[in-house]
Amino acid sequence: MSVEPGWYVDPADPDTRRYWDGEGWIGAPIPVDDVPPEGPPPAEPPPAPAPTSPPAPVSAPGAPAAGQPLPGQPYPGQHYPWQPPQGPGHPQAPGQPQGPPPGWPPGGGPPPGWPPGGWPGRPPEPRPHGLPLAGFGARLVARLIDFVIVFALNAVVNGWFVWRLVQEVTPYWREVFRRAMAGDSSTEGLPQPSEQAGGLQVVILLIATALWLAYEVPTMASGGQTFGKRLVGVKVLPMSADEPLGFGRALRRWNTLGLPTLLWYCCGLGLLLQLVDALSPLFDHPLRQALHDKRAQTVVVQLPRADRTTTNGRTTDGRTSPDDRAPDDRTPDDRTDPSGDTP
Repeated sequence: MSVEPGWYVDPADPDTRRYWDGEGWIGAPIPVDDVPPEGPPPAEPPPAPAPTSPPAPVSAPGAPAAGQPLPGQPYPGQHYPWQPPQGPGHPQAPGQPQGPPPGWPPGGGPPPGWPPGGWPGRPPEPRPHGLPLAGFGARLVARLIDFVIVFALNAVVNGWFVWRLVQEVTPYWREVFRRAMAGDSSTEGLPQPSEQAGGLQVVILLIATALWLAYEVPTMASGGQTFGKRLVGVKVLPMSADEPLGFGRALRRWNTLGLPTLLWYCCGLGLLLQLVDALSPLFDHPLRQALHDKRAQTVVVQLPRADRTTTNGRTTDGRTSPDDRAPDDRTPDDRTDPSGDTP
């Protein structure tokens, strides 16, 4: 996976931060504790022509030639990783060496001290649209809150149908339980539920699915958040742009997780499919996408506290908004981490 452009801690000097343009380091480093500017650093002025100097003395055998870096040091102006020109029309910048540093493999390679093929150690975590990915715990809590709300809606709308189904199947299970306690395993003469029981199950599942769709899809289409996601502070965004999902994308995302509810009738097959979907972010890297996220091409991000919807000076989680506190009550923790910090 290519690393997105942004300010990152320089692996060669952990006390500084530099800008990575997707192909190499550019610009001068800044202290790691400073807040980096928005976007890439300003272009550096071209170097002044060097004054005429007498010829350099001939170095001793084995010493580095004039203008050559010491072992383990990059060339002056060299970008990481080194890339050769791509052909005519791509001349090297002034001061750029005409080849890789001594000891580097032909065709480019990692900077000195980097392992071949990538970042030293663990690569920085992706930040879609400049926001950190939501953790699995936050997503699970948001989903449980939404489940409780949908369950309450079902208790109101579906309650009568559930009560009728219980009346149909209670004689059968009461007799099964009585025979089991008496040690009788026979199935002859058991009271069978009427044909209406099967129809009631279908109606209950259809109503439950429709209530879930009506609760989740419109709110996700307009703002990327259900009530549970607002409380937890997570949001669903398209991978392509920071914009509302729209009804079509929100419906595709819900279909993968919500429609299997209709298959609960088939020995709980739908519940198994939904469980696999719900656990899939634990095994997806690096974007932690669930199966329904992959189908809709979405990611779930964690919103900064200052960006959460506020009402009467309080955030959606009930705490006082940082912007509405007295100046003396604000702490350095109220600002978000600068872009490029690895969580």
